[in-house]
Amino acid sequence: MILWLWLCWGFSTSAGQPDSELMARYLEEELMADYSIMEQVARRVPRQAKFLQRLETRPRMSEFTVKSTIISRYAFTTVSCTMVNSGSEAREGVFEMQIPAAAFISNFTMSIGNKTYYGEVTGKEKKHSSDDKARDKKPPSPADGRENGYETFKASVFIPRKMQARFLLHYEELLQRRLGKYEYTVSIRPQQLVGRLRVEVNILENSGIVSLEVPPLRNSKHKGNGKVEGDVSPPPSTVVGHTKTLAKVTFNPSVVEQTRIARNGILGDFIIRYDVNRELSVGDVQILNGYFVHYFAPTDLPPLPKNVVFVLDSSASMVGTKLKQTKEALFTILQDLRPEDHFNIIGFSNRIKVWQQDRLVPVTPNNIRDAKKYIHNMSPTGGTNINGALQTGAKLLNDYIAQNDIDARSVSLIIFLTDGRPTVGETQSSKILSNTKDVVRDKFCLFTIGIGNDVDQKLLERMALENCGMTRHFQEDEDAASHLKGFYDEIGTPLLSDIRVDYPEDNVEQVTQNFFPNYFNGSEIIIAGKLINRTSDSLHVEVTASNSKKYILLKTDVAIDLPSRNDIRGVPGLEDGKGDKNYIERAWSYLTIKELLNSRLKSDDDQEKDYLMEKAKSMALTYNFVTPFTVLKMREAGLHSESPQEEFISPSTDGIGEKLQSLQGHKAPPGIRRQQDKQRIKISKTSADGDPHFVIDFPSSKFSVCFNIDGEPGDILRLVSDHKESGVTVNGQLIGAPAPPNGHKKHRTYFSTITILSNKPERSYLEITPKRIILDDGERLILSCDRSAIVRSSSLEVSISANSNITVTIRDTISFVILIHHYKKPAPYQRNHLGFYISNSKGLSSDSHGLLGQFLNHEVKLLQESLNTSHQQVGQNQTEALKPNPTNTLKVKGRLIPVVWKQRRIYNGQQEVDCWFAKNNADKLIDGSYKDYLASHPFDTGTSFGTINSL
Repeated sequence: MILWLWLCWGFSTSAGQPDSELMARYLEEELMADYSIMEQVARRVPRQAKFLQRLETRPRMSEFTVKSTIISRYAFTTVSCTMVNSGSEAREGVFEMQIPAAAFISNFTMSIGNKTYYGEVTGKEKKHSSDDKARDKKPPSPADGRENGYETFKASVFIPRKMQARFLLHYEELLQRRLGKYEYTVSIRPQQLVGRLRVEVNILENSGIVSLEVPPLRNSKHKGNGKVEGDVSPPPSTVVGHTKTLAKVTFNPSVVEQTRIARNGILGDFIIRYDVNRELSVGDVQILNGYFVHYFAPTDLPPLPKNVVFVLDSSASMVGTKLKQTKEALFTILQDLRPEDHFNIIGFSNRIKVWQQDRLVPVTPNNIRDAKKYIHNMSPTGGTNINGALQTGAKLLNDYIAQNDIDARSVSLIIFLTDGRPTVGETQSSKILSNTKDVVRDKFCLFTIGIGNDVDQKLLERMALENCGMTRHFQEDEDAASHLKGFYDEIGTPLLSDIRVDYPEDNVEQVTQNFFPNYFNGSEIIIAGKLINRTSDSLHVEVTASNSKKYILLKTDVAIDLPSRNDIRGVPGLEDGKGDKNYIERAWSYLTIKELLNSRLKSDDDQEKDYLMEKAKSMALTYNFVTPFTVLKMREAGLHSESPQEEFISPSTDGIGEKLQSLQGHKAPPGIRRQQDKQRIKISKTSADGDPHFVIDFPSSKFSVCFNIDGEPGDILRLVSDHKESGVTVNGQLIGAPAPPNGHKKHRTYFSTITILSNKPERSYLEITPKRIILDDGERLILSCDRSAIVRSSSLEVSISANSNITVTIRDTISFVILIHHYKKPAPYQRNHLGFYISNSKGLSSDSHGLLGQFLNHEVKLLQESLNTSHQQVGQNQTEALKPNPTNTLKVKGRLIPVVWKQRRIYNGQQEVDCWFAKNNADKLIDGSYKDYLASHPFDTGTSFGTINSL
């Protein structure tokens, strides 16, 4: 018996199948027979089917099953295939399976008759360096390229007559998020009709599954894929069911349904797309058995401005469809540029033509119109000067960055497209790579696109890797225009730059890449690592990044040893699993090996390349992954062994319920350190909190004054009004609640929203509720109150202590603290609400007003009223003696206000305040009546009674 097993880069087209659906029904009946006892059981077969069987020279595929389990983006896939040789002589059976190029094969087993062969992952022998250099110099043939992001696994065996062969293939992959969705794809190309064909995908996402969709089968290279223009319905026989965190998708077409899709057995790609629920958070950290994985995908962030140079191949080889589709894509891309972006276009062949010399132009209707004319007039001619084009584009971008006062946190990038190899100027790949790296100098990112079979994709891939970009390769006969537009959509909306994720050095080790130049909308950043200190109760995580004019620092502590609330035993599709694989550990190993492979690809040092190869090989052998440095060798398990069992993987998920935490992120300026968490917030007694209760502290007089405002639900109270001078206004909106039993009030009121507005040096506002914060300074940013974070711009800093308080600092001279009151089990008269405290009022002017603001720069006098109503001024040292006297009087701006002694607790009861209480809604204590302090809307910046302005 002869046995071959190899990985290859293509697959052959199978013979056609019968044309009529009636014949397909007959075949379905035949194909569903029990082939293990075929020679013992006689079945009546239609005459036409018998004739087709005699013509058929290959074994028939009786079963093709794909079963996948996806847990938190990590996918375990098992493919089972059974072939039957019903002929009178041995025949060759070929098992082919297209798998994602990013996936790692983890196991393969075959059973032929009574013999079983299992795959053993072993290390490849190191080749001599001279052989490597010779191989590197040899240009790859068209067959060496990847099939649109897929590789073909192929196993060939001779099956004895009247016997069957069974194949079991296992592979794993970490799903990547693109354009806001994770996409899981299974290639269904058995190349013949199959009696039992089934795909089953089980998804578990503790964050919650959203936007689950199953589009029609995708097959761009073969007709008969069953897709109608505009059709978005799932393939026939698809069943989709899901709960909040679990989903099960099955595809089980009969032979008749297979015939309607594709008579040659090449059905296409079965695709599942979904996303997870992120709410207001931007990622989650999961910990399991000593390993962690951190998914970071911010939402609700304003896009960063772009400085982009398009470098487009216009050589003679681009003639026809390639150039036409490139132009179509660029027309759409130009239309999608934002007003704050700047751009330029370079066309290159043997000559290099720059649309706008020595500058990038802003996005205006006229510039977009002229750019489209320039692209329309591009014509294919000449050779391909890749090096010259990249040097020109990089110099253009570097000069623009150096000579213009651009936004320091804008994102600069080059998008480079070609269909060929360098033929003009510098043609040596190593020199092109070195020249490109020297001119880019880590100041921007390079994104490369290759079209067709003649392109040097290895060169484009390495250029992108060395310059913080990404690469894509499209076939010439594909819809290149839509692919190009799709790739641009992935990178066209940068949200963050300079993202750094830190963990305590004494708690973690072997952490994967934790610094990322850019984060693009719809994508995801993934970091994984090992825990050193397993006795710790939590893992501290800090994320820093920048967004336009703001820096953000986000912090959280993720629990490590909490008990599991996510027992998946009994979940349909997972209950038969015998595996006990830590999916987080597998994700860590997957990411680590990928990074080692990329690092080796970028390296020019032979010693470093050998070290990286050995490290990647060692890890691949540990986790049984087939990589470029490991190979799958088949071993015979012994005679009369049992057939391989379908051990569909059900990885361990102990603990992922409680250990799934959310996290939010932004870049910290120099000087922000972790010790800030422990600093106690400095606040004064001057505040409005509770029902609401107002307290005014007069430090020089060494006493405090307090009063209540019995407003109505919906009232908006002006707390601080200094719009004309410092530019600051603070308003608070009231929410109502029933009064406690036997109380004297008809209802209670609390602050549900605090709005802080500032117009100096630039316009900005904060809208704060117990759940979230909206910061808008021309760009809208939404933060959750249950995640610690720091956001800083040139004149404003917002610091969030999770579920506790928010500190707002304006120009380092004005500080407010907003206290968050949450009730786990609120009584009917309680509401989640806010308290407002003034921490620093130095930057507020002497003309500031509002219920609190009017007292910040004024003093009051405390008088004692005798029985004959004469007044005696009280000195500071006499205050204590006046406490029990109910007839004390305050003198404020010439007004006399009777006050009584009270004690109040503020700041969640942490501080007790002795104060003189003014009754009747602070009548005579405040200027006018409390109704004069009602704002018309939360953004009302009225500066005096009867005057209303809006920011």
